[in-house]
Amino acid sequence: MDRRKGGLKRSVAADATGVPLGLVAAGANRHDSPLLGPTLDRMREQVGPLPPAVTVHLDRGDDSHVTRALLATLGFAGEIARKGVPAPVQAGKRWVVERLHAWMNHYGKLRRCTDRDGRIVDFYLYLAAAVVTGRALIQRARTLYRWDSRPTTRRLK
Repeated sequence: MDRRKGGLKRSVAADATGVPLGLVAAGANRHDSPLLGPTLDRMREQVGPLPPAVTVHLDRGDDSHVTRALLATLGFAGEIARKGVPAPVQAGKRWVVERLHAWMNHYGKLRRCTDRDGRIVDFYLYLAAAVVTGRALIQRARTLYRWDSRPTTRRLK
């Protein structure tokens, strides 16, 4: 009998505006802290060289000596939520990643993903990330670029 917990856990690295930079998927039965290293590695592969001062905002699930040692090795500053303190008090800049997770949850296939094939899971994860990134770019362009004949409604005509 298979007692494995079904579902998907995703670890996401995002920039300050909520655009996903690195994604890693794993089974729901995995702990959060071992996913941090592969997520940061994937971000460095996809983005390239990072600026010298990078701050990583993490939740309570990532608080461990292994995580702190990894951040020190990579040269990143880490702001990790403390255990025992209510989340709304110390949410800080983590809300950007939480909002990104909410945007990605709009795609029902990710919420109900029980596929065991990693390629299928990665496909749906990267598809959702591409749509979220496209929407963020359109939203940013809507506020940055103005012209006289621009539609006044949010709908694109």
